[in-house]
Amino acid sequence: MREHTVTREAGRQLKVREDGDPRGRAIFSLHGTPGSRLLYGPHVADARRRGIRLIGYDRPGYGESTPVRGRRVVDAAHDIVAIADALGIEKFGVWGHSGGGPHALACAATLPGRAVAVSCLASPAPADADGLDPFEGLGEANAEDMRLMESDPAAWEAKGEEEAKMMREASSEQLLAMLDSLLSEVDRKALTGELGDFLRAQMAAGLAGGAAGMRDDNLAEGKFAWGFDLTKIHVPVQIWHGRHDKMAPFQNGRWLADHLPRAETHLEPDEGHITLYVNRVPEAHAWILTQF
Repeated sequence: MREHTVTREAGRQLKVREDGDPRGRAIFSLHGTPGSRLLYGPHVADARRRGIRLIGYDRPGYGESTPVRGRRVVDAAHDIVAIADALGIEKFGVWGHSGGGPHALACAATLPGRAVAVSCLASPAPADADGLDPFEGLGEANAEDMRLMESDPAAWEAKGEEEAKMMREASSEQLLAMLDSLLSEVDRKALTGELGDFLRAQMAAGLAGGAAGMRDDNLAEGKFAWGFDLTKIHVPVQIWHGRHDKMAPFQNGRWLADHLPRAETHLEPDEGHITLYVNRVPEAHAWILTQF
């Protein structure tokens, strides 16, 4: 495991972690909301087996990366290019899970000369998606947050800070209880043992300095325009979505599949939100490698 600090404009910093094969094909792993640069052990092991240089980073406001209030989804693509340049990487693949999904799609839309392929797992659709009911199938905790974000932004921000503190201090069992309304049965069964401990550690690291990263992810993904045109994507894209997803419900995956007609689509009847992270990332790795 290796860590780096990449400096961007006005001295802001991005904290980066890499693991796997240092001489292998580079693939960026984009964390969910909330999350951090920490990489899941089984994903690292898979990267080593396949000869992948696996790279994660704290999006602005998470962990040790400088906050950028008002950032848009598309801005992640510029940060990823800056990281790639700093690490001497010309071509790279990208996968993003959950809140990392839109940021992965930003790379597909805006970096056709650099990103060779993008895999998007359990991603929300754009906030302004035509014909999509954002509350259909959504777990109650996320639905409450969306309503509060619209009705009382100041109260929503204050609630986010309280929740960040709780998540930083929660045990794996307490975190499971906090997420209860967002978990289908398949996800509840998956979120135990090594995965439960990892996600608790990943969230705690990302929220160590407060809720800025989580706040800005939610605004970038759920309120602001993403800043790119999905219909103009020509880079190879995979879409993975599970029918038992209560964090980014299944219709999000269907909408993305309908609006990305060139994408390789996997709408899985037996998967949830968390299970895709466990079960399908190795398949995403294998597919991305075929695109170099």
